[in-house]
Amino acid sequence: MSKPTANFNLLLIIATDLGRHLFIILLYFSVIGSALAVVVSTHKNRQLIIAQEQLVQQKDALDIEWRHLIIEETALTEHNRIERLVEEKLNMRRPTQADEKLVRVKP
Repeated sequence: MSKPTANFNLLLIIATDLGRHLFIILLYFSVIGSALAVVVSTHKNRQLIIAQEQLVQQKDALDIEWRHLIIEETALTEHNRIERLVEEKLNMRRPTQADEKLVRVKP
């Protein structure tokens, strides 16, 4: 009795199998591609959220600094303070009626 010999060409079998299941293989790669796109998108989204949080913190710090500067400007421009500094440092005073002179221009 002789045994039948089977000669299989492996490349031909793989190519045939891939041809039969081409849709499933394309679907598999599209699922993998979609999963990678979700991962990349999520990573970029998280980076943008972190950047936004840093910008919000920077805006809050600048807003606080601005408010402090407004308060400082208000305190430095008060009339009482200016008058006191003028009297102390420049020896100036408000003119009285005796200090006023009336000048008439003759036509």
